[in-house]
Formats: sequence, structure tokens, C-alpha cells
Amino acid sequence: MRLKVGVILNPVAGGGRLRRDWPRVAGLLGKHFGEFELRETQAEGDAERLAIDLAMHGCGLVIAAGGDGTASEVADGLLQAHEVRRVTELALLPCGTGIDFARGLGLPRNVDALLAHIAQAKGRKVDAGRISYIDDHGALASRHFINIASLGLSGVTDRAVNADKRKGRVSAKALFYWRTVAAFARYRFQTVRITVDDGKPVEASIALVAVANGRFFGGGMMIAPDAELNDGQFDIVILKAAGKLQLMWDLRLVYGGRHRNHPAITILRGRKVLVEPVGSAAVNGALVDIDGESPGRVPATFEILPGALTLRY
Repeated sequence: MRLKVGVILNPVAGGGRLRRDWPRVAGLLGKHFGEFELRETQAEGDAERLAIDLAMHGCGLVIAAGGDGTASEVADGLLQAHEVRRVTELALLPCGTGIDFARGLGLPRNVDALLAHIAQAKGRKVDAGRISYIDDHGALASRHFINIASLGLSGVTDRAVNADKRKGRVSAKALFYWRTVAAFARYRFQTVRITVDDGKPVEASIALVAVANGRFFGGGMMIAPDAELNDGQFDIVILKAAGKLQLMWDLRLVYGGRHRNHPAITILRGRKVLVEPVGSAAVNGALVDIDGESPGRVPATFEILPGALTLRY
């Protein structure tokens, strides 16, 4: 029986590049998959809802066409649908300001080659994460993520990048880099309490805490160079407070994953991470980043879901 395929398209991803090129892309999808069901997002959260709908109506494969935010929302929807029906596989057609999760998979850049690869690939079980946090309205919220969830400087940078009118017109690497540097210059280090699994809590003044399933975030920064998608654990990268000028200079090390032994960096591994604000930080907790979006702040709990998602790559 032919595989039923759904495609969720974010029409504004990459400054609308994918939407403008859609007639050609649609032809290639038809070439490799035959008929498919197309859904377009209109607002934040749509991809999650559309993914649930496609899964519940029998799609065996859903392709997320957009950036990291689109892929993350689709994965979130599929993981919710998995609880009530058979597994639906996820594949990526990356185009957006941030395509860091796809970068870590080493996917072909040519669309025809990518779709041919997806059509022939076998689904592989990979881990996913779940984060609980405080949303911008002060309510407890939770959602799944597939790449990296973090807090601190990354949350501030996300909001600046997503509001930048140059988004989609300049390279993601340049946009994230300059927005990170600008945010860092104004950033106030915040004290948090970090508990990994059942270990002893550690208090630290931090610039960033990244809870990583994948390796890349921030437009190409290899923040977690040793992370694996199927090892059942997070890599937890803690960037502690230090001299800002030196840290901004050392930011270049992160792009090549050469920061492991940096004196301000601590890397841990674990299955569950609790991050709580301490002291004055408790009044206005550090902003969280979830696969390139910043919907709230700490306190936050991160939990690994081993083998929860089936990914074609």
C-alpha cells in the first residue's frame, strides 16, 4: 500500500524563499512520493495542530518544510499523536533562518537529492526532549523539542532575531552572531540552581545553559559537539559568568566545537535537568529558548524521551 504523505509548509520560512519556489518543489515531491496532502501554517502553533491532524488521518510520513521552529512544532504534534495512534515518521525539508537541527543530520542541500534520499531512507528512532517552563503570561506550560532547549543569553537572542526585519535577507550565521554579540553586551548574568538527575544541585552565575539533544544551534554554533540523537541522554553545556569581552571573542570557538576545555564551560550529561532562578533572578527568570523560539522563562524542567520519535534521514 502506498505511503500516505503529508507536507506542512511554513510560507514565510527563509524570507518566503520556499514559498516562491513551491511549484518546482511540489513537482519534486510528486516525483518522489506521488500524491501528498499539503497544509500551510498561518501563525505560531499551527504546525503542531496540523501535524496532529495529518497523523490522526493516516499519514505515515509528515515532511516539515521550513526552519527549526517549524520542525520542532511538527515533531511536538507528532509526539502528541503517537500517544493515541501508530507512529508517524518525520522528515525535514529545511529552509529558514535557523536550520540547525537539519545541519546536524548532514542532509543533502539539493532539494531533488534530499527528497530522493528521504523517499529511500528507513525511519530511525531518535530521542526527543520535553520542557516544562513558565510562559509569558505566568502560567505553567510544556512542549516537546527535538534539538536544543536552553536559557539565558539564547532566549534574549531568539527574541531579537525573530523580531529582526533582516530575517530571511541576510545569512542566519551573520544574523545570529551579531544579535548574540549585541545581546551579550547588555546581558546581566543570572544566578540559577542546576540539578542533573539525582545529583547535588549546583548554583552558578550563568550566561547560558544549553540542554542538548542535537549539536548545533544559533545559526551554526556547535554548542554540544559530542551530543548524539539516540543515546538516551542530554549533553548539558553551562557557560558561566566571566569577562564579557573575552567571552565575546571566544564565541568564535563555538562554531567549530572547540570550546570543550574553555575555563568558563562545564559540560555534563543526564536524563533530567531542573533549572531554578536564585535570589534576585527569581523575580524575572532567565528566558528559555526552545528550538529557536522563546515562549517563556525559568524555572524549567527538561526530560529526555529515549527513542520517542521516528525520523527519516
